[in-house]
Amino acid sequence: MNPLVSVIIPTYNREKYIKRAIDSVLLQSFQNFEIIIIDDGSIDNTKDIIANYLKDSRFKYIYQNNQGVSVALDNGIKKSKGKYVSLLHSDDYWCNVEKLKKQVDFLEKHQDFFLVGGGIVRIKENKTIINKTLYPSDDQKIREFMLFSCLFASSTVVFVKKAYLLSGGFDEKLKVCEDWDLWLRLGTIGKFYNFNEYFAYYQESDKSLSNSFYKKSLKNNIEIVKKYRNNYPFFKKALLLRFFYYLYSFIPFNHKLLPIFSKFKRIIFGKPVYIKK
Repeated sequence: MNPLVSVIIPTYNREKYIKRAIDSVLLQSFQNFEIIIIDDGSIDNTKDIIANYLKDSRFKYIYQNNQGVSVALDNGIKKSKGKYVSLLHSDDYWCNVEKLKKQVDFLEKHQDFFLVGGGIVRIKENKTIINKTLYPSDDQKIREFMLFSCLFASSTVVFVKKAYLLSGGFDEKLKVCEDWDLWLRLGTIGKFYNFNEYFAYYQESDKSLSNSFYKKSLKNNIEIVKKYRNNYPFFKKALLLRFFYYLYSFIPFNHKLLPIFSKFKRIIFGKPVYIKK
């Protein structure tokens, strides 16, 4: 019998997108799942849209006062019953109906792997494709560059619930980069793998593109790199890169300097390990 997968969908004021996300799960060829939706204090019609699905016994709906995505995810996983956990942010959606089946089959066959992901297609709100990204597959290659960049997209991952509990779960103090921090911790107790195919559409938001959010994210990145300095290679080089990004974010009209910045970054740090199209 197939193991149960708990699909955790955190949401906040996503009336425009929540149905799209849920329906992409229901289309999966692998059907032994539960869907736990954590509503982080929505004040729009998100709850009414979700209510249409609750007759299906596989659905659970949990409402909480606005506490942030880390708390929402952690609360959802605590309520889950699955052997494996899959995450899907409510403005993203899956693009491969074989996603869960492939990931569960892999984890069942490779008991020393605790986290698997896949590629993403970045889109604008009107569904125009921005770019496509594939991440390294090999565990060793991922480890070599995990301090340089988050090489797992949250809406593509499946991980072992026991490993999550053993790692201590999401750091609820983190408001950004909480997923990268968790992946790094999971990597201290098990292996990584990424499928060389696209699993999810990732919608760029105004928040993720804002300069203030970007600076906050970069500051968090520096602290996370320091935190795992003894667990992953190339700590000094990764820390230098993060400081480099952080300083660059303060330069007025820095987008005009992007070609120069990118060329300099490649000379110092080499080509990125992920593939963008």
